[in-house]
Amino acid sequence: MPQVTPLRRLAVSVSAACAVVIAASGAGPGAAYAGTADALTAVTPLDALPTLAPPPVRDEDQVSGDHLTVTVRHAGARADGTFEVYCHPDGGSHPDPAGACDALDRDARWGRDVFAPVPDDGVCTMRYGGPATAHVTGRWAGRPVDAVYDRSDGCEIERWDRLVPLLPDLRPVGR
Repeated sequence: MPQVTPLRRLAVSVSAACAVVIAASGAGPGAAYAGTADALTAVTPLDALPTLAPPPVRDEDQVSGDHLTVTVRHAGARADGTFEVYCHPDGGSHPDPAGACDALDRDARWGRDVFAPVPDDGVCTMRYGGPATAHVTGRWAGRPVDAVYDRSDGCEIERWDRLVPLLPDLRPVGR
């Protein structure tokens, strides 16, 4: 089922209100083209119109579209764990949700997947960054996310470091 956005709800409410005004005026939708001045100037008093209320807010309207679950392993006792991140507005159980969202926003570009894996034909240094792994799942910018991170070579280390502080900062001190 497609997600109903508040903007779509507003458009439906405005359309319904216009239909009620036209129906209440008795002129009908084609009266404006009839060429009579009465049809063009007919106005129904507001107290004669039925009261329109906005549609109720549903749970899916309240949930941010940007929600990620980050699971980090083998990065050290202070960094290991599973964290929730909500963006726009920022929140969740992540130690730095605002910084995590900023890192994602900073790396977001039109037509480019923030969570894309390292290309298979890439040339990477044979530098080992440690046993840390991360698994990121959820939704970002309306798209599903299921990305795995490690620090097995220079390309994977750079990919990890681009998302700090969404992922823990494991760079050596002084870099």
